Amino acid sequence: MTSCAGPVENSVKTNLPNPYFQVGLDVFDKVCLVGGGGSEAVEKTDRLLRAGGRLRLVSPAVDSQLKLRVTENRIDYRAREFCAADLEGVFLVLNTVGHDPSLAEEIFELTRQRKILLNTYDQPQLSDLGMAALVDPGHLRLSISTSNASPALARRLRQDLEPLFDAEFVEYLERLAELRRHLKASEPEVAKRRAQLRSAVEGFRFHGELRYPPDWRQRLAELLTDVPIN
Repeated sequence: MTSCAGPVENSVKTNLPNPYFQVGLDVFDKVCLVGGGGSEAVEKTDRLLRAGGRLRLVSPAVDSQLKLRVTENRIDYRAREFCAADLEGVFLVLNTVGHDPSLAEEIFELTRQRKILLNTYDQPQLSDLGMAALVDPGHLRLSISTSNASPALARRLRQDLEPLFDAEFVEYLERLAELRRHLKASEPEVAKRRAQLRSAVEGFRFHGELRYPPDWRQRLAELLTDVPIN
């Protein structure tokens, strides 16, 4: 009988850029908890709702946009401080509270014990997954990550890319989806299906250019001289 090796020791998490392992997480009809009621909670909540998650929101106070979601009965809102009982039946936790280190540590320990996936806002060392900037018109899901090297740059890239995928693109992608469903039902030969699907996107191209801040090397060098060395 082949003997099994012992457990592999994980390295200690750091604040260094982490490339992560890019996947699409299925949260459809799963309970997802969002902690906090500010702008970050709004963005995370909307993303989870679009992905079909069942939302549980825990915060003493919430943004006006979140109040609207609550009145629409789209969120299980618990208007108080977080407690361990809130994790009952939860698949994923997004903690957006950025001003309470003790709460972040508590949630991290509790989710570890219960084997629940966790993202802690701006604290990758207390997270199992990273939240990439997302461009998502229609069926498109284009995620942008800088491995936490510069969330500001990821946000800027998202803002610049979003206007490119207009209503015509959304329609085009929807029609491509219809074609794929049609061919799967009507064309039994895989090679022919693939050839027709490839022909439907022939001629589609994406063009762009990068523009950097003037004297960015000098500017960053100046800023780095102000960073204390640990």
